[in-house]
Amino acid sequence: MVNNKKIYFASDFHLGVPTYEKSRERENRLVRWLDSIKQDASELYLMGDIFDFWFEYATAVPKGFVRFLGKLAELSDMGVKITFFKGNHDMWMFGYLEKELGATIISNELIIERNGKRFYLHHGDGLGPGDAKYKFLKKFFRSQFCQWLFARLHPNLGIGLALRWSKNSRIANGKKEWRKEAEQEWLIVYSKEMLKNQHFDYFIFGHRHLPLDIDLGNNSRYINLGEWVNYNTYAVFEEEKVILKTFEA
Repeated sequence: MVNNKKIYFASDFHLGVPTYEKSRERENRLVRWLDSIKQDASELYLMGDIFDFWFEYATAVPKGFVRFLGKLAELSDMGVKITFFKGNHDMWMFGYLEKELGATIISNELIIERNGKRFYLHHGDGLGPGDAKYKFLKKFFRSQFCQWLFARLHPNLGIGLALRWSKNSRIANGKKEWRKEAEQEWLIVYSKEMLKNQHFDYFIFGHRHLPLDIDLGNNSRYINLGEWVNYNTYAVFEEEKVILKTFEA
């Protein structure tokens, strides 16, 4: 970072659900947030499930979200480096966002070092013990064959089916997550296992839908970014420290 610029992290916007009106309201809030950070941001990490569904056909993408994407384009044109992580809802990103926004797309984890601090970044899906059913589905949905097969469907049918499925998700139905004991929080377990082999100052994830800042010991912290349906939370790295914040504009 230079000239006191900051690094921002956010996740789980789930644009597109539960209704067009609610999604547009959230999109407008996100645009205001992006406006508020554009002057001091050097990097922006959007860490998965930004869209409740996303699939890029060769000549079509899901319609909507133009205000959000336009604001990202503005930040990119200003020199802000934008990185998208594939989530479990929007894993079918290919080249569109790279071409239009100059964004970098991350399929799994990303390790970075900034100002002497090491970060382990991941959406958070499929990590840690348990959830064997989803881990199998993740491999299936990310397979080239599955992607090829889905692309054979007409966009009206393919996107229509996916949007109908999205309406059954936990976030679309307004379900709030609750914090579990540390040994039952899979991402905390995963982070502690990682620390046995190498040090990270920060583990930053989405997916869990709870804003959490937990001391793991040995000068390492677990940060979960929460979501923007109920919490409007994000994290910012400034002055060598990650701070979890809430946007209330």
